[in-house]
Amino acid sequence: MPARRERIWYQGQAVPWSWRVLARLYGAVTALRRAAYRRGWLRSFAVDKPVVVVGNISVGGTGKTPLTIALVRALDARGLRAGVVSRGYGGTARGPLLLDAQSTAGQVGDEPLLIQRLSGAPVVVGRDRVAAAQMLLQSADIDVILADDGLQHYRLRRKVEICVIDGARRFGNRRLLPAGPLREPLQRLDSVDFRVCNGGMAHADEVQLRLRDSGARRLLDVAEPVALEHFAHRRVHAVAGIGNPARFFDSLRACRIEVIEHAFADHHLFQPQDLAFGDDLPLLMTEKDAIKCRDFAQPHWWQVAVEAQLPAAFLDTLAARIRAP
Repeated sequence: MPARRERIWYQGQAVPWSWRVLARLYGAVTALRRAAYRRGWLRSFAVDKPVVVVGNISVGGTGKTPLTIALVRALDARGLRAGVVSRGYGGTARGPLLLDAQSTAGQVGDEPLLIQRLSGAPVVVGRDRVAAAQMLLQSADIDVILADDGLQHYRLRRKVEICVIDGARRFGNRRLLPAGPLREPLQRLDSVDFRVCNGGMAHADEVQLRLRDSGARRLLDVAEPVALEHFAHRRVHAVAGIGNPARFFDSLRACRIEVIEHAFADHHLFQPQDLAFGDDLPLLMTEKDAIKCRDFAQPHWWQVAVEAQLPAAFLDTLAARIRAP
């Protein structure tokens, strides 16, 4: 995130008047669009299986991808086979397109590819989420559809809405884009079914999500991962092309690793020259970034895996909500 926008959104710097004017216009358009779906002026479409939306009301990384992967696994353990639909942001495919072994991040987007690879769930990308959901149902025997980053995509009717909140940054200055980080007003939280707080301390009406690192693995090696403490008191290059790179860098420093930061834009499609730092220091990156770098990876490049941990009571309640008539 550009430094000026970071200071304005999250550090209390004054908002330019032009941004405030644009935020008012954005808010009016957002409210009109939501009202149009609520009153039937714009049509929403239901599909034959329940849809669970996983999204947020703010821009930037809040942890939707690891949460979606955890939900696929947790629902499977409770007898519910899940498939995933996603817009495929950052990919060239307009869709709908079912991911397979030949899919690439450049084609389908980094997050859908990571979800498919790590969860084993069938995944369809497409700018038309309704068409993507219909293709998913035609292609796989599933019980529920998880709509990744679909909170504002009202055209696809949903049974359950889950809003993910960044527990550290919360909602910044609480203003709408571009004056602040919000896609929708804070009142939108009143209408979702579950609020999941990633990191920080969850409020009383929120579900606590913890991202636990599960070690680092070489990009070119299928051997067992090593604990992050393996890099303690060593200098490393840390690469993050995610919504909130600081979260990744801070997690490494918490393991007493000396971090040289390299932040890139979210969904950045890496090229070899991006990571040519002129030395042999270990290079640590997120799994989301690693999935785009394997074709030109070097022996000293490592991916850091995370696992989302959620309360069993929340997962049981969600499964029951999905099964309910």
